[in-house]
Amino acid sequence: MRYQISGKQIDIGDALQTHVRTELGETIAKYAQRPTDANVIFSRDAHQFQCEAVVHLSTGLTAQASAQATEIYAAFEACREKMDKQLRRYKRRLKDHHKDRDQQPVVYAAEPSYVLAADEDTWESQDEGGLQPIIIAEMETRVPTLSVGDAVMQMELSGTPMLVFRNEKHGGVNVVHRRDDGNVGWIDPRTAE
Repeated sequence: MRYQISGKQIDIGDALQTHVRTELGETIAKYAQRPTDANVIFSRDAHQFQCEAVVHLSTGLTAQASAQATEIYAAFEACREKMDKQLRRYKRRLKDHHKDRDQQPVVYAAEPSYVLAADEDTWESQDEGGLQPIIIAEMETRVPTLSVGDAVMQMELSGTPMLVFRNEKHGGVNVVHRRDDGNVGWIDPRTAE
């Protein structure tokens, strides 16, 4: 497994790097058979140290966690505990819900990104009250082919409020998102027809 351990405007010593490799390696080894790489970034905000960890698994899923503490080792330990909890949930879901499913890696399809500018006539007419913003796609997105349960798990592991994916049952584009009431919403445009 490849580790990239760095600090934002702080020096990361060899002792901390060795500690991160051994502790994170043990945590990941308990739940994931073949992790590919891990990125750990330490930063400082006033008196607080922050640790952010992202682990890419061989199944195509990504787990990430972050934590803050007044000491750098404590920040890492809190982050490691969150990562442990996420990976434990991931492993439990795979064990409980997908016994009959093949353990194939997640398939990604590259989707293009676009920048959509507002119509000039509309832009000028909106000048008085509220400007119509320009819609900008910030990056090219890889769209995974997943089941709905795996998509919810990937959304929770990555800590994002929304995930766009291709449904492995019918190949259509679906969305899962975190609702304001705390539940998870699932949008399947195919069923709206």
